[in-house]
Amino acid sequence: MKPQHIAPSLLALALLASPAFAQTLAGPALPRGEQQVLKVTRYTDDGSEGTLRWALETNNANPGHYRIELSAIGQAPYVIRPTRELPPIKGPVVIENVDWARNGTFVAIDGGAYVQGPGTRACPGAVPGQYGTNVRTTTKPGLILRDTEAVEIRGLEISNFCIGILVNRASGNLIRDNRIVGNKGGAGIMVTGDDGNGNSTATTTVHNKILNNRFVNNGDAMEMTRGAAFNLIAGNFITSDDKANEEPSQGLEILWGNDNMVVHNHWENLSDGVQLNWGNRNYISGNTFTGNSSAVTLSGTGNIVDGNTMTGNRVAVSVRPQAEPGKDASPGRNRVTGAAVNTISANEMHGNGVDIRRCFAGGSCLPELKGAIVFNVPGLEHGRFIGNRGGGVESDVSKLETVCALDGAVEGCEAAPNHGQAAPALLATLGMAKGAVGVKGEIQGSPNTLYRVELFANGTAGALEAEHYLGFVQVPVDGSGKGQFVYPLTSADAAQAANVTATATSPDGATSPLSTPLVLRR
Repeated sequence: MKPQHIAPSLLALALLASPAFAQTLAGPALPRGEQQVLKVTRYTDDGSEGTLRWALETNNANPGHYRIELSAIGQAPYVIRPTRELPPIKGPVVIENVDWARNGTFVAIDGGAYVQGPGTRACPGAVPGQYGTNVRTTTKPGLILRDTEAVEIRGLEISNFCIGILVNRASGNLIRDNRIVGNKGGAGIMVTGDDGNGNSTATTTVHNKILNNRFVNNGDAMEMTRGAAFNLIAGNFITSDDKANEEPSQGLEILWGNDNMVVHNHWENLSDGVQLNWGNRNYISGNTFTGNSSAVTLSGTGNIVDGNTMTGNRVAVSVRPQAEPGKDASPGRNRVTGAAVNTISANEMHGNGVDIRRCFAGGSCLPELKGAIVFNVPGLEHGRFIGNRGGGVESDVSKLETVCALDGAVEGCEAAPNHGQAAPALLATLGMAKGAVGVKGEIQGSPNTLYRVELFANGTAGALEAEHYLGFVQVPVDGSGKGQFVYPLTSADAAQAANVTATATSPDGATSPLSTPLVLRR
């Protein structure tokens, strides 16, 4: 039985990434050949002709009629150092360093001249006294896309701001082929529907594309928050160095963001590769994760983590508990609608359980919580969380939420994620016709429903994870809540597998942890 996937169409991704697609959202722009080119020929920031500030202000007076071109001028390094906030960019407009496409040379926009202070304290949050990567902020950004559409940014290095690129209530923008380095407050790229008061806005922050960028030593590399939806994050490389990064937090945080696609990225050396906080129906597929405290952290509902490779992390998939219906998920924030229900499918997970203790606004640092798929990993809102919640954030355990599985059945504790779906029980190896091998098992589930059981092979008998995806079988559950199955292995899989593990996924998409391994008997 072969693995069954529906891979994202490369043609579709290419069409979504095209400037022409982005510009359909913003209304008419002059054809490229008719646009006036505003060339940045001076790296000073006095606003005179030829500076970046001049080019942005000129474009904003009549967007759609210009493109802005930067290039490597004089001797390296090629750096523009703004002394104050740059004007928000109005689209449609393309802002491109033309030397990147010619020879890979970046022109940098560096915020060190006006983001000054002791580390993350230089980047205050919206709430007085708060600072760092886990607090709501739109403070001290580099490039600003606010209430606009169809801006393309290519070939730049954006460094040392609190937020490298802020996309706020802006749609149809394309950010590609850039280096995003050392932005230490909100994020390297923050895509948010924030209304200015911390509330989400619907339909204002959609169809943005973040493609083929390299993120190095940011606090959060990317954020999709407060209503950001239908955005594409693809082909990016996200990394961090603990010695150079004060708060290596999330590669991508999705907070109240829905229906985003996260495909074919690489995430390493972070607290979380991807962290979902009450975001729904996001699709995370074809990524690689290594060296993270938690490769993917899940809450929200309807999210799918499919076909990823997760090796050398503390936890591959951390499934967080979530507040009961009507209970505040976070004080003063939106209310959630119930327990998390998320699908974890066809991922290859091995070599996890590594002793990585990196928990800045996320990750898993409780000693007993490590491995492939782990339920009830506490988040920042829980008293049992171990790690840095962010500067000035509430840390009094008595004021924080409890986790039933960790704290006992106390009043007001949170519902078990994925309904507490139990793993299958793998019972025996069966001899089958022509020397084939089958795996016999059973599941416990909701009566009179159809479950999906996925099976995985490991190369050593003592392995506990999911090294190689074998395939799946549909299993009817009877009126008593029990279902039985036999999964036939191909001769090639049987020859290479020392043991087999499995997950069960309910009809509404709730996936269990991995089963206890079954050592194959031939």
